[in-house]
Formats: sequence, structure tokens, C-alpha cells
Amino acid sequence: MISLRGRRVFARAAPTDLRKGYTGLAALVEQELGRDLVQGDVFVFVSRNRRSAKALLWDGTGLCIVCKRLARGRFAPLWGRIEGGTVRLSHRELRLLLSGRLERVDLSRMSSESTK
Repeated sequence: MISLRGRRVFARAAPTDLRKGYTGLAALVEQELGRDLVQGDVFVFVSRNRRSAKALLWDGTGLCIVCKRLARGRFAPLWGRIEGGTVRLSHRELRLLLSGRLERVDLSRMSSESTK
């Protein structure tokens, strides 16, 4: 099991084409979000219809992707009027988001620039 201890969680504040795999999501992290994958942070991506999500992280030996598709309901929207940038999530918010029980994310913590 992968531990979240000591890991920061960032969510892309725009819908993501989840047909992307390791290479495509890693490129989004490095080029669009301006982050270094090997720092151990967790990066969350949600599809436009908000029924699917992927989390990308480096576990020390390689990249891991965790995929989830909700059977019912939708993931909380991580984008508002302005798309782009990142939203920093707490570990609790990540658990609630991936369980489908988080209805709203506080977008006041959203940054339209890379949050380094």
C-alpha cells in the first residue's frame, strides 16, 4: 500500500482527458503545473464528466497511477469559472474526493499559476 504520509496533494484545476497514461499525465505535471514528479507529491486529475479520476505519484522506484470510476454520482468539480492551475488538497479532502463524498472543494485555495 502507498502511504500519503509526508506527501502533498495537488489537483489539476481543469478537466483532464483521462485516456492519458503515465507519459501524458507526467507531461501535464511537469509542463503545465510546473512540478517535479520525483518529489513524491500526489497529482489528481478528474475527467470533464467528473465520473472518473486518476492520481499520479512517484513511490521512490517508479510512477504509480491510481484510477477510480464512480458507480454512482460524480466527483466534486475542481474547477470554477477560471480553468487551469492547481488546487492543494488535504489528505482528508483527497480521501473524500476519491470516495465520491466530497461535494465541493474550496477553490479559494486555487492558484492559476504553478504552486511551487
